[in-house]
Amino acid sequence: MRPILSIFQRRLVFLNAFRLNLAWIRPAIPRWSAVVGILLLASCASHPDLASKRPTTQQAQANKPASSQPTSTLQAAPQGRTAILPPNQLIPGLGNGTVATLPPGAAQRPSPDASGLVRVGLLVPLSGQSAPIGQALLNAAQMALFDVGDERFVLQAYDSKGTAEGAVEACNTALSHGAQLLLGPLFSAEAKAIAPIAAAAGVNIVSFSTDPTIAGPHVFVLGFLVQEQVRQIVAYAGSQGLKRFAVLAPDSAYGQSVVDALKQTVPAHGGQLAQIAFYQPDGKDLNEVVRRLASFDHRKEALAQQKAELAGKDDEISQLALKRLERLETIGEVDFDTILLPDQGTRLTQAATLLPFFDIDPGRVQLLGTLLWNTPGLGREPVMIGGVFPAPPPDTTRQFFTRYRELYGQSPPTIATHGYDAVALAAVLSRTVPVNSFSSEAITADTGFAGVDGIFRFMPNGFSQRGFAVMQVTRDGATQVRPAPTTFEAAQF
Repeated sequence: MRPILSIFQRRLVFLNAFRLNLAWIRPAIPRWSAVVGILLLASCASHPDLASKRPTTQQAQANKPASSQPTSTLQAAPQGRTAILPPNQLIPGLGNGTVATLPPGAAQRPSPDASGLVRVGLLVPLSGQSAPIGQALLNAAQMALFDVGDERFVLQAYDSKGTAEGAVEACNTALSHGAQLLLGPLFSAEAKAIAPIAAAAGVNIVSFSTDPTIAGPHVFVLGFLVQEQVRQIVAYAGSQGLKRFAVLAPDSAYGQSVVDALKQTVPAHGGQLAQIAFYQPDGKDLNEVVRRLASFDHRKEALAQQKAELAGKDDEISQLALKRLERLETIGEVDFDTILLPDQGTRLTQAATLLPFFDIDPGRVQLLGTLLWNTPGLGREPVMIGGVFPAPPPDTTRQFFTRYRELYGQSPPTIATHGYDAVALAAVLSRTVPVNSFSSEAITADTGFAGVDGIFRFMPNGFSQRGFAVMQVTRDGATQVRPAPTTFEAAQF
């Protein structure tokens, strides 16, 4: 296959006459106006109608892959794919006119498209403060559309504006245009606002949010859930013989969610949650909190007592022991062999450096992190070296970021991978599941899917499970100490 960059370049030349500089889309890949998009849709070639009934149990089982190998959404372009996207496939801003708000229960299930097209709505913030993130998600979605979508697959992009009200308007517009699946929105408030509308229409949602409270039978959370990160780093620590856990977390919604996940996960893996410590989100009380976590004063007092006992003896052995104790600040070990630090930036390094200051030896206590650690430069702080954290498989994510930079001339936010994986997932389902491609049964296939961020699958309750790699902080970056699993049979849950 010819290099993807040159293909996009040819596409730019071929379609230059159709370019319009829409206010909410950065000109990087050909853009389509609403009017042009509608005309192009009207002229699409016809395809067999899609079935409108839900599959029976037997049909649903038949739609599930027989193999335990996750369905790959990478390099899965259909046979005979031309070098240029059919012009019906990306329709940004379809229908910019005012659309009446549909109250819950008023929306109707989309009818099969008269031309056999598969319509998917992408709801992302393309205006407002979060527009750069929304644009990156749209850019990544276009990459997946080119790579994986066939000629029947139509991606319709709508501006959610990053607000609940904007998401409702975008959702209503998408449904009125026949969207059979909604990808997005980005924020939990948006997802909660549109969930009843989409449910009334019988349309499922694959959201980019990481908020587990939005999950449900028709709302599937694609974002990296805290529960999954904690589950897999605890499983890795357990495989290394570490069983006694502590956590030093910010007193925030995120920190509380990490602690809640630990309370469930650690006992399930045969471990013990020995210490829980919260500090103010601004880190002002970190010294005091870490001092208590380390039982520093108690251990220091124990040392003073032992030194006093030895000082009253004049035999050689006692004096040698006293001499050794003079070099210590405390005596005795802490009651945990791992500590989870779910934070980032200066607060993370401040918390980590306070551990040895209060006599918690990083050589004896394993430092654990979450995906917040997946940033460059952690190894510049010596105490962080050797710490481990979960992350998507580095090879596929590196390839994605390289391609994105080549195509768009800038680095994307890490969440952009969700835009790619969501569209690739929808495109693969539209080809491999001929009846009710986006039903809950199809989306929750047991074998899952393999995308840019590794393997993932959705549960009937809307949660997602993932197969992360485990990375270790080094002086020069991070190195992989456990590769990401390639099947869920091999994953540690």
